[in-house]
Amino acid sequence: MVQDEDYRTAVFGKTERTVGWEGDGDPAMIGLLRHCARGNPQQTDMPDLKSLSHSFTLDCNVYVGSRVAGERVMRGIRTFLEEVLQLRVNAAKSAVARPWVRKFLGFSFSTQRETRLRIAPQSVQRLTERVRELLRSGHGRSLSHTIETLNPLLRGWIGYFQLTQSKRSLEELDGWIRRRLRCLLWRQWKQPRTRYRKLRSLGLEAEHARRSAGNGRGPWWNAGAQHLNLSLPAAYFMRLGLVSLLREQQRLQCVR
Repeated sequence: MVQDEDYRTAVFGKTERTVGWEGDGDPAMIGLLRHCARGNPQQTDMPDLKSLSHSFTLDCNVYVGSRVAGERVMRGIRTFLEEVLQLRVNAAKSAVARPWVRKFLGFSFSTQRETRLRIAPQSVQRLTERVRELLRSGHGRSLSHTIETLNPLLRGWIGYFQLTQSKRSLEELDGWIRRRLRCLLWRQWKQPRTRYRKLRSLGLEAEHARRSAGNGRGPWWNAGAQHLNLSLPAAYFMRLGLVSLLREQQRLQCVR
């Protein structure tokens, strides 16, 4: 990553083999690019490198002080990559834009006055899609088994994104995951009489449980309603061992 003063971003390529650099000296950057362009280091023992097919991908962000500077740097890098190194630039993934509009290795920046590292919205969306897939396969299984299946995904995800400085997205994800689990239970209970019995066993008052069990609303609405939030609070899922992204991130930060 080459940093000038602050704001504009140019992004090149996608991740097959990622090459990065630090500093602001062009000779170092050019030397590294030339080295990478010679081919895959794992194939240096082959007799004829020219006869081999080599590929690598370069991902980088360049931060400068203005849009004009960003466009100038973009043109210079594109010219160097395409004309000098004979590489192809992915135009669809290359842009001059605000840092909080772009993402890099799953991260982005906040729009606050004080710049903060945050998880890119695309990364959050991919996690929610994966959670949905796992919970769909959890229909008919016990909640504890579903949580055991879900926990490795959550631990691995927050292990990668532990450097995030934005807590709000983690709090929202924790709440969303608990709501998905409540929705799963509501579907499993199926009949109003079963729902009434389960709500009463979880400590809900009889009249409240009776009205809630037969309200005719859908599972997702009920998962966010008061009766399930009272019956299945965050502490309930904590006792079952559900990983909290926020707490796990805080734990990892303390370990570091």
